[in-house]
Amino acid sequence: MRAPLLVDAFAGQNARGNRAAVILCPDLPEMAAMQARAAQLAEPATAFVCERPVNGTHRVRWFAPDREIALCGHGALAAGYVLLRQLRAAAVRLLSADGRELAIRRLDDGARYELALPAIPTAPREWPELIDALGAVPSGIRWNAAGYALAVFDDPAQVAGLKPDQAKLAQLGNLQLSVTAPGGSEADFTSRVFSSGREDAATGSAHAALAPYWYARLGRERLTANQASAAGGRFECRLERDLVWLGGECRLVT
Repeated sequence: MRAPLLVDAFAGQNARGNRAAVILCPDLPEMAAMQARAAQLAEPATAFVCERPVNGTHRVRWFAPDREIALCGHGALAAGYVLLRQLRAAAVRLLSADGRELAIRRLDDGARYELALPAIPTAPREWPELIDALGAVPSGIRWNAAGYALAVFDDPAQVAGLKPDQAKLAQLGNLQLSVTAPGGSEADFTSRVFSSGREDAATGSAHAALAPYWYARLGRERLTANQASAAGGRFECRLERDLVWLGGECRLVT
């Protein structure tokens, strides 16, 4: 197991992005060892990546300090960034523990990277308990049974000013909540993302649900997005059949 590299993923102008530790390994360690190392590092996500490809893919596992993460968007982009730098390649594929294959590629300018995630469709839903937890009434609520919820507002200031009740959100079950609105002059749309009792800094998986909604609403296949967390995240989103490609900067911290 190599020393960890710290990467800020989905960074950009006035956006620090979301930090992940990336550890390259000859083979993936035992789960208990990976969880213990992730707890020690205490980053939002730690990615363990097998350096040796099997059938052209590199196995990867992601861990928060207290649990394994099935799919971690910013952790996948960070892992791909580190692999691409080491291999001096233009594209790489990761294989998650549940069999999902994720493509990451370096864009032509060499400073930005793109991650492909399956698009997550959402449908309208009535949800008074969620409105109560938000402390505000959105113009619409959308839902996917895998646990992705969107609360849509009309004004980015409403999104920026929200103070949801995290205890009430926790009572709604295993939920990733994105509150979103048009982005004003800075982006096509803005969002904040809440899960596991906290606000995320820059969340790739949430944009796999946000981008299809805003694509249908705005009628454009290429969209820019800001995640209005304290750190800030910057995304370039485009749809390609049933995939959402998420682009952004990666910055090596150590």
